Amino acid sequence: MRAGGGASPRPAPPLPAATSATATLLAPASVAMPAPRLAHLRRLLLLPLRSAAPHPLAPNPGLPLPGPVHPSLLLPRAMAGAAYEGVATGSAEYEEVLGCLGSLITQKVRADTGNRGNQWKLMAKYVQILELEEPIAQLKVIHVAGTKGKGSTCTFAESILRSCGFRTGLFTSPHLIDVRERFRLDGLDISEEKFIRYFWWCWNKLKDKTGDDVPMPAYFRFLALLAFKIFSDEQVDVAVLEVGLGGKYDATNVVRAPVVCGISSLGKHTWRDCWREGWDTKGVPAYTVPQPEEAMSVLMHRASELGVSLQVVQPLDPQKLEDQPLGLHGEHQYMNAGLAVALANTWLEKQGHLDRIHVQHSDTLPDQFIKGLSSACLRGRAQIVPDPQVNSENDKHGNSSLVFYLDGAHSPESMEMCARWFAHVTNNDRIQEVSLEQPHTDRNSRKILLFNCMTVRDPQRLLPCLLDTCAQNDIHFEQALFVPNQSQYNKLGSLASPPSKCEQIDLSWQLSLQRVWESLPNSNKGLNGANSSRTSSVFESLPLAIQWLRETAQQNQSTQFQVLVTGSLHLVGDVLRLLEK
Repeated sequence: MRAGGGASPRPAPPLPAATSATATLLAPASVAMPAPRLAHLRRLLLLPLRSAAPHPLAPNPGLPLPGPVHPSLLLPRAMAGAAYEGVATGSAEYEEVLGCLGSLITQKVRADTGNRGNQWKLMAKYVQILELEEPIAQLKVIHVAGTKGKGSTCTFAESILRSCGFRTGLFTSPHLIDVRERFRLDGLDISEEKFIRYFWWCWNKLKDKTGDDVPMPAYFRFLALLAFKIFSDEQVDVAVLEVGLGGKYDATNVVRAPVVCGISSLGKHTWRDCWREGWDTKGVPAYTVPQPEEAMSVLMHRASELGVSLQVVQPLDPQKLEDQPLGLHGEHQYMNAGLAVALANTWLEKQGHLDRIHVQHSDTLPDQFIKGLSSACLRGRAQIVPDPQVNSENDKHGNSSLVFYLDGAHSPESMEMCARWFAHVTNNDRIQEVSLEQPHTDRNSRKILLFNCMTVRDPQRLLPCLLDTCAQNDIHFEQALFVPNQSQYNKLGSLASPPSKCEQIDLSWQLSLQRVWESLPNSNKGLNGANSSRTSSVFESLPLAIQWLRETAQQNQSTQFQVLVTGSLHLVGDVLRLLEK
């Protein structure tokens, strides 16, 4: 599948100057301190901060800032990276594997540019070295490209076919907490033991045969090769592959003859990628969702050139689910579910397995399809997580006083969907946690935004879209907190070597995000739309922001704090990692 996986990154436009004299920067003083033991720092990071009187620069009088600066915040970046990662859960050998993987990461952001390790012609060589030509040809692949929703579409399709009784392999990206999330066998992340075994098999073969003329493959290409090895050796019936960065040089395009292809939403601003990159899988049936007019025209023209039957799939009718909810939440998921149903049905037809499915009523889906759609799981997309620490310590009535709403939206269109989902589930300051079997609550609620995005994104398109959509649904954030992703301070392994030089954490990007926020018309509306002169803060680290939220919730137990975490899947993963410790 060659359809583009997103617009080419471009520099963001100049950011406006800060518009609020009260914008708060929560950063430590420049104080030197001896380096304590790493284990001690990890324990310190998890300790509750001491209560303190309201800080004179607190964004809101009702939400005091923490007291004295926490010792871990005085760490230079070199030590902060190791402390933020937390205690390693894997074996020493697994840490070694992660270190090797980290060595393949480059700063290049597109698969068709960069160093020689990224040259597409080398992919055939890598496949040959690993003796994967025939195994790849034998895989029965569903291949999904697009800008938004391709991971959800893959997840739905895999869950449907697993419910039909097939052995499934699912390759997606990125991962949120552990790289093994990218490789699912029968709906579960690959085990550490299997991952290590397959990794060393591929790594050693490539190391033996690469050098100056043929360098080691770059990170994502190695992972794709590893996926092919895993799925072929594990003898999966179907391999569902999500395109990475997209384009004709995407690593997943070594699959020359998938059973069926899908193209999820391309968005209003990325259809030109189709024109530039297109796809060239001839003769393979393909499905797409309704696209912007120009993008659809390009897709149809290319399909005609290739002799491909490209069919447009409408969003799934909820009535076909027999009152069962989708496993992935948000109204936009009905679009992805509709595409997944078409892909799974075509795969079954092409493989001669339509006799496996059972339909009770002509106006509903097969039973296995309903089960697969309702049980699909993909963390970090419209996910609700009550904070286990605050709620276990303070809540005696079954209600959650601090709840995180996690969605890795990072485009204007997905920001709009995220905002609509957040407005719907919070239901005008009343939490809806039906899936968690907790009763509704009428307590006073405060909505807080926890945000970061990658520097290749344009915050002047993301933040207004989020804020305006929330405002249209009568949702107003009392505060916005901007933090760096903690994963930017470490490699894949929690024991990775820190930088040799001590550097202070660079918060210039987070300050820029804050300036954009402060300049937006709706950003100065707090609780119930009341004007608030202090609406944003920059925290030096995500752990500090989480600690502040926890302390604030503990000090205001009559209030429910609903925290929307969005802008970056990396940030969502970092929050999940901290909450699950």
